[in-house]
Amino acid sequence: MDNRKHSYHTLLDKKQIAMLCDRRFGIGGDGLILLNAHSEFDFEMLYYNADGATGSMCGNGSRCIVQFANDMGIQKSAYTFLAADGKHEARIQKDGSIVLKMNDVARIDYINNDAVLNTGSPHYVQFCTDVRDLNVYQKGRDIRYSARFEKEGINVNFVRQLDDKDSIYVRTYERGVEDETFSCGTGVTAAALVCHYNKDGYNNIKVKTPGGNLSVSFEKYENSFTNIWLSGPADKVFEGVLEISEMGIE
Repeated sequence: MDNRKHSYHTLLDKKQIAMLCDRRFGIGGDGLILLNAHSEFDFEMLYYNADGATGSMCGNGSRCIVQFANDMGIQKSAYTFLAADGKHEARIQKDGSIVLKMNDVARIDYINNDAVLNTGSPHYVQFCTDVRDLNVYQKGRDIRYSARFEKEGINVNFVRQLDDKDSIYVRTYERGVEDETFSCGTGVTAAALVCHYNKDGYNNIKVKTPGGNLSVSFEKYENSFTNIWLSGPADKVFEGVLEISEMGIE
């Protein structure tokens, strides 16, 4: 939503945002994003989870807001914008894909054989051979609400290494949505970093998700990751108008 004139920020509350994101009684979505004006950047992205709470960094949402900014007349060859985790850069490629620079990741921690890292949002990465048939809602919920993560929450990614060393399949349970989302940009990024094939140097991981295909390129040195770029499409589905009252959506 274009909020550069502050049309929505003071109008929408947590309940109304959750109602907008509801797939039965609202528009339906994994989150809501406001495009805000900013004096030092091309724009600011303000992201809300589907439950109406302010969210952390959203990778795919960031790619979408770049395309939306372009559609709203902010047309540039390269963008810089502010998100929950700080400054980001992005470009719209000739093929229409959006390339987004993610923040550096200083380390990956491990719990047994599972990885925990922060790519703008906290993520848990677990390898699973039967990922396509997995009950992601139940398995993801079990980890997200375990004693270790219940208070702050964590996103849970189930990953299968495909035949090629640079290709993986990812499904994600997302906090705030509290369900599986068909594609999570920060989750895809986390899974790709964990699945690096070069111990040191350049990696480019192709990622399949139920919602589509993405790619993540990065430089790895020891246990840190820099120059991380998330790439994929961002297509407008529809646009429309809703009337909002103090009690909700009319």
